[in-house]
Amino acid sequence: MPKYKIIVNPIAGRGAGEQAIPRIERMLSEYGLDFDLVRTERPWHAADLAQEAVAAGYDAVVALGGDGTSNEVLNGLMRAKITHIPGPSDLSPALPYEGREREGRKTCAMGVLCVGTGNDFAYGAGIPTDLEAGCWVLAQGHRRTIDVGRVAGGLYPQGRYFGNGIGIGFDAVVGFEAAKMRWLRGFLCYLVAVLKTVFLYYKAPLTTIEYDGQTITQSSLLISVMNGRRMGGGFMMAPESKPDDGLFDLCIAREVSRARIFGLIPHFIQGTQATQEPIRTGRARRVVVTAMEGVLPAHADGETLCTEGRRLELELLPRQIEVICQPPEAAQ
Repeated sequence: MPKYKIIVNPIAGRGAGEQAIPRIERMLSEYGLDFDLVRTERPWHAADLAQEAVAAGYDAVVALGGDGTSNEVLNGLMRAKITHIPGPSDLSPALPYEGREREGRKTCAMGVLCVGTGNDFAYGAGIPTDLEAGCWVLAQGHRRTIDVGRVAGGLYPQGRYFGNGIGIGFDAVVGFEAAKMRWLRGFLCYLVAVLKTVFLYYKAPLTTIEYDGQTITQSSLLISVMNGRRMGGGFMMAPESKPDDGLFDLCIAREVSRARIFGLIPHFIQGTQATQEPIRTGRARRVVVTAMEGVLPAHADGETLCTEGRRLELELLPRQIEVICQPPEAAQ
């Protein structure tokens, strides 16, 4: 019988992680699953626990939390894939993708039970955001192998992995503002943060964006490099993206007026922003973003990557992690 390690972030979703534990334990037990449950106690603890679970022979590691918890678990699983494994004292939570995968290691899948604010990684990977449906998906055990991104720069010069996407510029500041809010959750939290950010951040940095032989130099309001489809719980940054196609989907907006930003918001919600003149889209395996003037605020899967970055290098690593998700027929 498969054995699951459930890694709970008790403070995810304004404390919803801790509140969900009795319900999750009951549902998983009713499905007859063999599982252990452990709570995180500090930043990057989920990554350490996920890496340890692989070494202990678990068949799946499940993140019970939001996008930040999922990102840490993904980083722990990626650590376990390479021959050089960082210890607890490592200053950087992720290493460059180097060396071969460990021979003879049993594949450990990743699951997600959602109690966070955005739950965007789960959405893009085909994992339901409802807890009851999420437990059913774990019991069914359908797996899909997805790509993983890696970014180097900012606070993580040695690299950090991500599953959903990188936001640079406006959408990063939106995430920073949403994290400050204690009175809202879900998409509404991010929508209010967007409105605040319009007045806090509108002077775009002059950037050079290099991807797959192309170079763009412009003042960029936002640069989204996506493996998933959405950010902020409802902004469809890459509506056509697939997490297993071997390419990032790019959404790049040049600097526009405040009034124009307000006009673009409905298009990002509907996923139709590619029809608008300030927006450029593309696909790439590798992306480098450099600030020529100004700085780069950026996030990785909603977690702060930098507030004043100068250069970020991103690469896509094809077919790295198995996720437990809905089967294709159920996702229709």
